[in-house]
Amino acid sequence: MKPEALQSLLEAVASGNLPPEKALEELKHLAFEPVGGFAHIDHHRNLRTGFPEVIWGPGKTPDQIAEIMEVMRQRNPVVMATRIAPEVYDRLQERVKGLFYYREARICTLGLPAVEPTYPGKMGVICAGTADLPVAEEAAVTAQLCGFDVCRFWDIGVAGIHRLLAHREAIAACDVAIVVAGMEGALPSVVAGLVSCPTIAVPTSVGYGASFNGLAPLLTMLNSCAAGVGVVNIDNGFGAAILAGQILRTGLRLAGKG
Repeated sequence: MKPEALQSLLEAVASGNLPPEKALEELKHLAFEPVGGFAHIDHHRNLRTGFPEVIWGPGKTPDQIAEIMEVMRQRNPVVMATRIAPEVYDRLQERVKGLFYYREARICTLGLPAVEPTYPGKMGVICAGTADLPVAEEAAVTAQLCGFDVCRFWDIGVAGIHRLLAHREAIAACDVAIVVAGMEGALPSVVAGLVSCPTIAVPTSVGYGASFNGLAPLLTMLNSCAAGVGVVNIDNGFGAAILAGQILRTGLRLAGKG
């Protein structure tokens, strides 16, 4: 943040020329910080979107990730990096103190979720098969780090529909459902036909050759005959959780509670 820009903004508020509400909107887009000549950290993303900027791990060296995390920890209650392989985490531990690793979700964090959820509302994360768990856990852990209550429903795909139906009431009690499936990707359509809440479908790259690394379930989900299904990209559990959080926070705001 440039001191001159901040001083000008504060003087405008002090003089009455700028309402505080407008100043807050200006601040939401003001601050970023260069890091090492290879990154620009958006420190105010939390103000704009409800959650700090998240580090995408693949393509970055452990040293780059470590340097970004050290800068971000000074201004953010939670620093999160996704798709962190175990060997990368081992390297990060040598550089960064206080790391926590969610091995199945492949998420590395500075800071842990609050003991009690920050926001009301419940997210259901529903996983078709055990092979889909890394993507499902990425969604669940992201949602918890965002401050939401998460209910996990694992290995209840359509090949044994009675497994899903055994959890029907618990799933219907959720306020938004994230449904993760590979193979033919039919599970989100079935879930959306059973519940009244928004359903976010996440195709995974799990499946035999004709699933084309997730393209087949992606097309199935896009062509769902059930209403109220939104679809994110292949293996994007993180994006599904962020979208689910935005849905719940928008509901709070409309209800005058957020």
